[in-house]
Amino acid sequence: MALLQISEPGQTALPHAKQYSLGIDLGTTNTLVATVRSAQPQILKTKDQSLIPSIVTYSTSSPQVLVGKELATKDTADSLTIRSVKRFMGRSAAEIKFSHPYPLLDRGDSMPAFDTPIGLKSPVEVSADILASAMLRAEAADLGDLSGAVITVPAYFDESQREATRKACELAGIPLLKLLNEPTAAALAYGKSNPELQKDGHVLVFDLGGGTFDVSILKIKDKLYEVLATGGHTSVGGDDADRLIAKWLRNQASAGEIDTQAQHELEAYAREIKQQLSDTTKVEVNFQGFSGVLTQTQLSDMIAPITDLCLKLTERAIRDAGLTKDQLGSIILVGGSTRMPAVQQAVQSFFGKEPMCSINPDEVVALGAALHAQDLTSDSSTRSNLIDVTPLSLGLETMGGLVERIISRNTPIPISKKQTFTTYQDGQTGLIVHVVQGEREQVADCRSLAKFTLSGIPPMKAGVARIEVNFSIDTNGLLQVSATEINSGVQASINVKPTQGLSEEDQARLLTEGMQNAEHDKNTRQYLEDRLEAERELEALTPALAEFEQLITSDQAQEIKQAMQQLKDAIESTHSKGTINQDELKQIRSAHASLKKLSDPFAAKIMNQAVSAGLSGKTPDQI
Repeated sequence: MALLQISEPGQTALPHAKQYSLGIDLGTTNTLVATVRSAQPQILKTKDQSLIPSIVTYSTSSPQVLVGKELATKDTADSLTIRSVKRFMGRSAAEIKFSHPYPLLDRGDSMPAFDTPIGLKSPVEVSADILASAMLRAEAADLGDLSGAVITVPAYFDESQREATRKACELAGIPLLKLLNEPTAAALAYGKSNPELQKDGHVLVFDLGGGTFDVSILKIKDKLYEVLATGGHTSVGGDDADRLIAKWLRNQASAGEIDTQAQHELEAYAREIKQQLSDTTKVEVNFQGFSGVLTQTQLSDMIAPITDLCLKLTERAIRDAGLTKDQLGSIILVGGSTRMPAVQQAVQSFFGKEPMCSINPDEVVALGAALHAQDLTSDSSTRSNLIDVTPLSLGLETMGGLVERIISRNTPIPISKKQTFTTYQDGQTGLIVHVVQGEREQVADCRSLAKFTLSGIPPMKAGVARIEVNFSIDTNGLLQVSATEINSGVQASINVKPTQGLSEEDQARLLTEGMQNAEHDKNTRQYLEDRLEAERELEALTPALAEFEQLITSDQAQEIKQAMQQLKDAIESTHSKGTINQDELKQIRSAHASLKKLSDPFAAKIMNQAVSAGLSGKTPDQI
């Protein structure tokens, strides 16, 4: 008797086909790939090696692309080895301020390209080569058919950096399930391995990797993981410690300038010294005739600027979450750089309690990502629920260069928010929607993300049009902005995919200046709002006087014109100086108030005439 292969409605026709999902930690220093087997997350290894060094060598010899190690050749003309490419993701050449030895081609607002012996390679392409190597490891394990992967990113990656990561995933041919913040992934891994963690309530994840630092505060209850606040820096990590050690060695040896290859070798030697000092109190060092000893204490002093910055960002994130250090249950250490005793001691001293590091800090993010990938491809009743946040505020530019904040930082995502605006001038048929990111009150102090034009608005009086702007952030942290003129239905939208991300200076500015300049920003915003309102009054009165001056006496018209000039003088006096003080603000407000006393009765006369004309010749029934 022949057998038919039958499947239940809505289920696969191949019920026994093997399916798997991946969690990939695309790290600055190392990349790891993990999956879930028998309900347990596991790192996929090759010859007992779990780490894939995040380095790519491009060479004129075979193989032309080698991931994970440098070719034996020392001829820099024949090969170029690129490390820490994650630091270049989503940045323009002008924004790359950190030290690096690579030849870069400046491509304006786009990401720069590495000039390799086999041609130009963008940071996205280099990252894609690393991800492709991770996929080869998964394919070698013969797991079946890939249903998708969760790729982790620093919590403080902005829209541009996330989009660059997504493009690398696409270029590597990996079906992306989700971009997941690294600290959240680590919390998932600890929550799975340690159910007691959920009793702690609030958990802080301190994630210091090779090139990035993240801190996140989560509230964990049962299977719900809610991110309350996040902070960090996209250009701080263990690489900086390597460079500090290398600089110390050069100073001790009184060494002069060295070429690119020698700098690579020196930083590799510095990395070895750093790693040895994680297991011993002192290390003998030798460099260009200098022989000496470097101790853990010396290294601790050397990297103090790194640990101090990380702890300041941590303190700010705790405040953003509305908590105190005493209200935190567990402190989780993540990232290879937290192996350094100096970092562990600094964290323990700051919190007054021993941090958790029971899971390999190199592997914990990939393990958490694998668990979330499994959740996304399994029965929804068994999955953990994640509520993440947007790291920086998002808003629009309004008249006078002011920022109207639509979504505040640390707002849970996904989220959609709407706000209604109007036109500033009569007959305005279009407007530019300028999307910005940051914590300041003026556009000049924030980060421009994208611009698009809403055109085709029917000509109307100023203030009549109703422009509804909608900001929508998905679970990957990617932003879409749309604008609709409600009366006419005209609309336009944009997926915010900027070509570069926040520079190191911009990150520091957005994090610190928002608080440092809060009072100044408040005063500046008040001045700009007052000035705009005064200018609007002047713009309205000029044509009104030309058309309706006969409704008032010549003395009244002269008084209005004199008051208008006094207001103009007050505005010009402040605007030309470039600085603002309270006395000048009072002058503008006083001049505006004096004008209003004269202009309001004039406006009432104009309105009365319009009403009389509209009612003239009509019976009460017609009215």
